[in-house]
Amino acid sequence: MFDFLLNETQKALVHEASEFVRTQVPKQLVLDMDADKIIYPKEYIESLAKANLLGLRFPKTMGGRGLGWAEEVLAIVEIGTLGTSLGCLYSLPSIVGEAINKFGSEDLKNRFLKPTLEGKICTAEALTEPRGGSDFFGTTTVARREGDYYILNGQKRFVVGAEGADYFMVYAKTRDDAPPHQSISAFLVERSSTVEVEHVYGLMGTRGGGAGRVVFRDTKVPMENLLGVEHGAAAIFYQMMIPERMTSAAGALGIAKAALEVAARYSTKRKAFGQKIKEFEGVSFKVADSITQIDAAMALVYTAALAVDAGVESARARRLVSEAKKFATETCWTIVNAAMQIMGGIGYTNVYPIERMLRDTRLIMIWTGTNEIMNLIIQHEYYKELAGRKQDCQRDWEDDAPNAHLIDEKVYE
Repeated sequence: MFDFLLNETQKALVHEASEFVRTQVPKQLVLDMDADKIIYPKEYIESLAKANLLGLRFPKTMGGRGLGWAEEVLAIVEIGTLGTSLGCLYSLPSIVGEAINKFGSEDLKNRFLKPTLEGKICTAEALTEPRGGSDFFGTTTVARREGDYYILNGQKRFVVGAEGADYFMVYAKTRDDAPPHQSISAFLVERSSTVEVEHVYGLMGTRGGGAGRVVFRDTKVPMENLLGVEHGAAAIFYQMMIPERMTSAAGALGIAKAALEVAARYSTKRKAFGQKIKEFEGVSFKVADSITQIDAAMALVYTAALAVDAGVESARARRLVSEAKKFATETCWTIVNAAMQIMGGIGYTNVYPIERMLRDTRLIMIWTGTNEIMNLIIQHEYYKELAGRKQDCQRDWEDDAPNAHLIDEKVYE
């Protein structure tokens, strides 16, 4: 969308990802996943690995390309045009890989990250529990230390990719004598006979991504599969906000882009009252609004990516990433609805893909932290920033009023 801002490497990557979408993903795969005929498309993951498109941000020694978030979001926008299931499965190696790359030992990187990016094994993040989604630190999954192992018990649900995963990134409570933020650990848990995966959901959309419930029954996890330090998963969780939400934001833009193009092309063909419907302002203004919203959202997502790449201090980066996820997903919802409105009744049928896109889009305002949670983070970081500003370093706009000097009129209680 902003080709003039991109360097040659980025332009080439966008073209490469776009070509992959055009030539390597059969229409029937998309249709069969949405019809629940395919539960987990492992061949798709393998084809992404073969194209060296997985984990673009990770070191070349691990199978990545050593690129940044600025590049990765551009690729995700293109892959995201395929829908939320294929977009999310594409992003999972990046999401779980973030934890392994930043907090894992060299042994874990070689045993898990490298083969994941090579498409030899598949991963999933086991985060949400039946008792709560956003209440992460209220986890009831428990890992008890026994010699050189942890014994893991509990269950997670809504785990995208569970059906095809060879291993899971799992958060579990490892102590009872400390506050929640100091009592949770993160592990890489290999699939075994004690790990039960159930494909139990009739999803409204985002189908075919292998979403399921995962139950751990006395699962033995070797000590060396601990990520970071024991009881220290809070740091991992906060870091994981970046890949989870950046991938959601960029993927949403892919859906919005595809939906708008379908509707706009339709408006150049469909006639009513003797003329093409794009000639009616009721239609063309929806297209204009949609273009503006996509460009604004893309600018925010790309800026957030640049901020993370630049190492902007964590509070500001957290705010920007949360803004990007909230704005991009809500923008996508608005644009897909506008696309359906432009197309009218035919858009509500499966003659066009808009109805599937609408079903897919509804979820992205919920997963990886609801947009209400994004609001909590955004306002919290802003108020904290506001309190830390030095008043003598900027203009006091409060004084720019005729009677600003009437202090007695400024009553706060």
